[in-house]
Amino acid sequence: MSIATDTYTRRPAADTQGWSPVCPLERLEPERGVAALVDGAQVALFRAGDELFALDNLDPVGGAYVLSRGIVGSRGGTPTVASPLHKQVYDLRTGACLDLPGVAVPRHDVRCRDGLVEVRLRREG
Repeated sequence: MSIATDTYTRRPAADTQGWSPVCPLERLEPERGVAALVDGAQVALFRAGDELFALDNLDPVGGAYVLSRGIVGSRGGTPTVASPLHKQVYDLRTGACLDLPGVAVPRHDVRCRDGLVEVRLRREG
């Protein structure tokens, strides 16, 4: 399991739009997950091809913070991660579980700016 533990200075004014710096892009290995703590929330980051994805690290079926340790792949051209616990497959773009209708993992906005991966949490409520 990889965990992004480096600390980075936030951009001036801590980015008023909610973007938090997480790690340099090169820390994300293609087709592997990394867990990061973003503003108190565990986030699973993935790099698949040229795309970046961010989901909650909590597996909603297994109830454990393990999605960053899942198996990255694809189903019908859709980038996915399979939970390491019970093997449910989640769409990395939407967070929807492809095996259990109505089950989903919250997703977050992610981008790479100046070589630095940044996440903006999507908070419910």
